[in-house]
Amino acid sequence: MERGISWEDRIKGAYASLRPSEQKVASFFLDHAGELESLTIGELASAAGVSEPTVIRCVRGLGYRGYRAFKGALRGREAGEESSFDHLGGFSLRPWDRMEDLPLKAVGTQREALEDVLKSVSPDSLEQAARTLASARLIDLYSVENSCAPASDLLTKLTYLGLRCRFCTDAYLQQISAAHLGKGDVAVAFSRSGRSVDTVKALRLAKKAGAATIAVTGERTALLSRYADLTLSVGGGAQTVYGNAIFSRVADLAVVDMLYMGIILSDYERFSRNLDRSGQVIADRGYAQT
Repeated sequence: MERGISWEDRIKGAYASLRPSEQKVASFFLDHAGELESLTIGELASAAGVSEPTVIRCVRGLGYRGYRAFKGALRGREAGEESSFDHLGGFSLRPWDRMEDLPLKAVGTQREALEDVLKSVSPDSLEQAARTLASARLIDLYSVENSCAPASDLLTKLTYLGLRCRFCTDAYLQQISAAHLGKGDVAVAFSRSGRSVDTVKALRLAKKAGAATIAVTGERTALLSRYADLTLSVGGGAQTVYGNAIFSRVADLAVVDMLYMGIILSDYERFSRNLDRSGQVIADRGYAQT
């Protein structure tokens, strides 16, 4: 639970997620800070040109129980539950959000994640990782929970490219597989937080066994990176297992696509030929167009 967050900082952090009418209240708060303690909720609503329920929704959107709790914060009495600003771990979804607003909110969150990837991924590390995978004898993939999505996607892409790859969804089997790797093998671990106990253990075992190791994680300083020869950082900062972390797969999938294209570029003739061969194998698996 976050503490010491001023009411001004709460407004700045939550402003974009508020409805236009609630933004009017938030703007009034900032523009008339010296008057707020003396105003009743009715007087404030009238002065801001909104209804009293709108004022209540606004202060609750800032993380306060109600208008009285907000006024207490003005006098420096933030404590306990009222000091919590981020109810959903970074994901700004409010109880009064409308269904028609969700597409824009979801796409906007994903756009921010992809922008973080562009800022964070090192082209040099990406090239090294792609070449390492292209020359691997065997590729092992490790992940749990939400990170299984990019691991599964990478398994598909590597298989199409004709590379030997395996991915067990059971964390125990991932660790057992890691212990049996050796020189010439590569292990790739996905963990947005970089602190997943099972994923960290699997990558540590792979490195100890002599395999080359690659981590795809939020920050280069994550615990997972200690056991990685190469780290592909997707940015985004620390996240909990809920909230914005549900969108972490978007950033990781972008990195998977980069690795896929990087591997093809590392030996275009070889991998384009392998893709063609893979395509021919399943050419009869779709219904003919009519």
